[in-house]
Amino acid sequence: MRTEQLLHTLKQCRKNDRNAQRELYEGFYRYGLSVCIRYVADLDTSRELLNDGFMKVFTNIDQYKPEYPFVSWFKRILVNTCINYLRKSHQEIPTAELVEASEMGMEMDLFGKFSVEEIATLIQQLPPAYRTVFNLHVIEGYEHKEIAEMLNISIGTSLSNLHKARKKLQELILTNNF
Repeated sequence: MRTEQLLHTLKQCRKNDRNAQRELYEGFYRYGLSVCIRYVADLDTSRELLNDGFMKVFTNIDQYKPEYPFVSWFKRILVNTCINYLRKSHQEIPTAELVEASEMGMEMDLFGKFSVEEIATLIQQLPPAYRTVFNLHVIEGYEHKEIAEMLNISIGTSLSNLHKARKKLQELILTNNF
């Protein structure tokens, strides 16, 4: 969606224009689903969370500031929606403390050998806690302090989950003959 068109659509969404809301939904559905599915492996649940995220966008559209990219605001809403779901569901993020968590040096350029679909498939095989921290740190770029605050865990737990996620990814790569 072009910038001018997006700004017009958002302006109309502020007026609760259903056609504008549908246009925004259709324009950002695929992107939004790709964000949600990184956190929740189940497609139906990801779709529900995406719809919840869109409802938050539509009810809080007045909080969006046009001087910032819409996609960043939208993505933040979706990530928070997914994290809240994981917190409330049976897939709670473990809060076990780790005295010392060392970063494991995984060859990240190794991922250059895989397609986006193959990488996504590998990440989806991670346990929810590992997948969440991995996505927040590696994909979204959050620092461990921010992740700890978002998930109500310690920084050590965030570090530990990332370490375990990387180790599990390495195992998956080896066992799937990638």
